[in-house]
Amino acid sequence: MALIVQKFGGTSVADAQKIKRAAQRVAQAYKEGNQVVVVVSAMGRTTDELFDLAHQITERPPAREMDMLASTGEQISIALMAMAIHALGYEAISFTGGQVGIITDSRHTKARILKIDTKRILQELDSGRIVVVAGYQGVDAYNNITTLGRGGSDATAVALAAKLKADMCDIFTDVNGIYTADPRIVPEASKLEKISYDELLELASLGAQVMQARSIEFAKKYNVPLRVRPSYNESLGTLVCQEAKEMEDIVVSGAAVTKDEAKLTIRGVPDRPGVAARLFGEIARHNINVDIIIQNIGSHGMTDVTFTVPKDDLPEAVDVAKRMKEELKAQEVSADSHIAKLSVVGIGMRSHCGVAEKMFSALAQEGINIQMISTSEIKISCVIDEAQAERALKAVHKAFELHKVGERTGVRG
Repeated sequence: MALIVQKFGGTSVADAQKIKRAAQRVAQAYKEGNQVVVVVSAMGRTTDELFDLAHQITERPPAREMDMLASTGEQISIALMAMAIHALGYEAISFTGGQVGIITDSRHTKARILKIDTKRILQELDSGRIVVVAGYQGVDAYNNITTLGRGGSDATAVALAAKLKADMCDIFTDVNGIYTADPRIVPEASKLEKISYDELLELASLGAQVMQARSIEFAKKYNVPLRVRPSYNESLGTLVCQEAKEMEDIVVSGAAVTKDEAKLTIRGVPDRPGVAARLFGEIARHNINVDIIIQNIGSHGMTDVTFTVPKDDLPEAVDVAKRMKEELKAQEVSADSHIAKLSVVGIGMRSHCGVAEKMFSALAQEGINIQMISTSEIKISCVIDEAQAERALKAVHKAFELHKVGERTGVRG
């Protein structure tokens, strides 16, 4: 008997018929003799609609109350999923994150899982029931409801799979697997048979909307067997695993673009030791993640610092930057929310040269200017104008012949 965790995203449970279809997938796994834990997201665009409703009330809703509001979407889904499984003749029971002991820190809207008490889940599994758990949510030490950030149901599923030592964690979604680029933007994008945890982690953090980045960190840390599969057919999708030798033969495995970041510049910052630490320390204290940072070469004792933050955090980041401008006696703060970040990823970059030149040449041929550059061992990212994002993605996808990657890994898109 195997233990399987299945996660169904919002598009896979968007209406009653899709919930019934997902329930049939769950029932099939159970009929095959497996113990099954199901993690469910809110239906369709429910979370977006709840966020929109909150912002109709106030421009800056309190984070704790946002968690109280947003967590209700998953509670609807788990109840309906349990009902659908019952209707097929199988015992199922639904739980919120707090009811199954998912304990988080107190960073509302961006909470991190601290521990999970699986006692209740194991009791229900041992009694022969299918367990349905609300994704995206938990409770803190004071029993306040918390949420795990966008895509948090992925983190719930992978964390449960790790804690339960599941034999497989299936992430069901509305695409056939993981592609070399978003097929909605690049129709010729190729589906991958396998991808390493590191590659997928980079792609997820760079805008590929397949899985939440933090969930992949969980999977890598605890070596959780992971598949990204379509909810509408029996395909096995893409296996996410430890990197294998043959993966290094593919220099670039995928490209991604995100429009979810914004750029902040503080001009005329005193160029002396400790200033950057004070600035970014204050930003960190407000739980704002900083991505790319560029500091110009100092001149006449002054320098400019430019960095990117999540677009949703821009208003708060601007407030912090303006306060720090006064404290540091800097000259000016400016913000740009109309940027995009374009990236290419591949573990083959470690042993191949010329990737940056090829990427920059492809953008130059399209007349696309690069504003900022960031690199790691397996990634190159460029900040560009938001209006040029999709054209840039198509250009680099073509330059690296990513439409052929699926052929080289034995899969055709």
